[in-house]
Amino acid sequence: MVGYNGPIYMTHPTKAIAPILLEDMRKVAVERKGETNFFTSAMIKDCMKKVIAVNLHQVVQVDNEIEIKAYYAGHVLGAAMFHIKVGTQSLVYTGDYNMTPDRHLGAAWIDRCRPDLLISESTYATTIRDSKRCRERDFLKKVHECVNNGGKVLIPCLALGRAQELGILLETYWERMDLKVPIYFAAGLTEKANSYYKMFISWTNQKIKKTFVRRNMFEFKHIKPFDKSYIDNPGPMVVFASPNMLQAGLSLHIFKKWAPFEQNMLIMPGYCVQGTVGAQVLGGAKKIEIDRQTVEVKLSVEYMSFSAHADAKGIMQLIQYCQPKNVLLVHGEGKKMDFLKNQIQTELGIDCFMPANGETAVIKTALPVHAVIDQGLLMKCKQKYEMNPPDPKRPCLVHGVLVVKDDVLTLMDSQKAADELGLPKQELILSCPVPLPDDSQPATALAKISNKVQKDLVNWEVVTRRDDSFCVQSVDVSLRQKDQSAKFEILVKWLYEDDELGNYILKMVKSVLEE
Repeated sequence: MVGYNGPIYMTHPTKAIAPILLEDMRKVAVERKGETNFFTSAMIKDCMKKVIAVNLHQVVQVDNEIEIKAYYAGHVLGAAMFHIKVGTQSLVYTGDYNMTPDRHLGAAWIDRCRPDLLISESTYATTIRDSKRCRERDFLKKVHECVNNGGKVLIPCLALGRAQELGILLETYWERMDLKVPIYFAAGLTEKANSYYKMFISWTNQKIKKTFVRRNMFEFKHIKPFDKSYIDNPGPMVVFASPNMLQAGLSLHIFKKWAPFEQNMLIMPGYCVQGTVGAQVLGGAKKIEIDRQTVEVKLSVEYMSFSAHADAKGIMQLIQYCQPKNVLLVHGEGKKMDFLKNQIQTELGIDCFMPANGETAVIKTALPVHAVIDQGLLMKCKQKYEMNPPDPKRPCLVHGVLVVKDDVLTLMDSQKAADELGLPKQELILSCPVPLPDDSQPATALAKISNKVQKDLVNWEVVTRRDDSFCVQSVDVSLRQKDQSAKFEILVKWLYEDDELGNYILKMVKSVLEE
């Protein structure tokens, strides 16, 4: 419909599930709602012919400049974040992701790829969820109490993801408590989704993979397919039905039938967009207009977030893992996104953008400059670094001269650079005088500093002179009289190439004199 003829990249589970979901969407829009300007079944088939399936962490070269790599996103079966490189620039597009493992999927993961831009969803931009176990315990308790009192429980959810997550939770509980109350999945779409979970078991979490040989967790013993004729059946039951926000379909149909009865219960396990029946019910509405009919809401309503979207903590966590230069927030509510944007800029010091729908965001990025480091210079710097006391936080600084030769930028030793260019080497000497305290003896203070340096820099050659002045590499420490007065000071000087060592010894001199 949009005229795109290029390749479409998907993970293997997405490629398997996508045509089923697209066909279901087409049926709802065209056959139930009467939409006319919509894609056809033939278009879905043509679309799927363009699909190229990719594995996680597989680097795919799309053309001479574009390169893509998929990362596990949790959320639903087959969900992936994509790292896209174009020339020297790159971005990560997260799609929907979940940073917390659940009962059937693992947590999203990405390496420290440092993209120029991270485009992240922000559904729960200001939410930090409570303990998942407490939520699960509360969910099971409320469902059990409702069915014990003869009530019916409706759980609107998407066919893919939350249905399987909560299905495993109830299946395990029903088995443990030996309950006989029927649980139903909306027939058709959820059954097909379950079959793909069985097929792509390697995409699930570690626990499900370990128990797979003994038992497939998606082969439910207590959960059966639902038929519309069961809606008016007497007695308690639990039904999972789509869609998740009661905006149409089977879940809305069941809600209209069960809402007027106090013993029944509605559990909303995820986010509801403003304007949907789900949002109205959660807002406390006691009468709702549906299809020109007024529905009285007497059943009890519970909101328990089992959403597979990352919360605010998870979004911040992903940004810290990924270390992008810029962040762009999408898929969220304006005020909440604005709060998260300020948090990202304040706490992480990263520029953040949140353009409105249809707005163009211009994000300036610095182009990297590639240079070759001379091997001799690298070895020299490595040796110096290893001679210092061990410190995992100390960076290894490389001092050299950038030389352009044959269109190649090379960082090399200053002497080698001078020789290459046929120029005499010019040296920059840095110096810093440190005044002696009035109550200290100059010769004693210098001797004390010399002993401290020799003790700390055991791997370095410390050359000591008769007057107790000394040098380490180009770093020279000596005693000199201050101007024409009777006061003395310690003079520390060094070549710029030994700047790290010079500053290290200077700090040592100051600490000794302060003792």
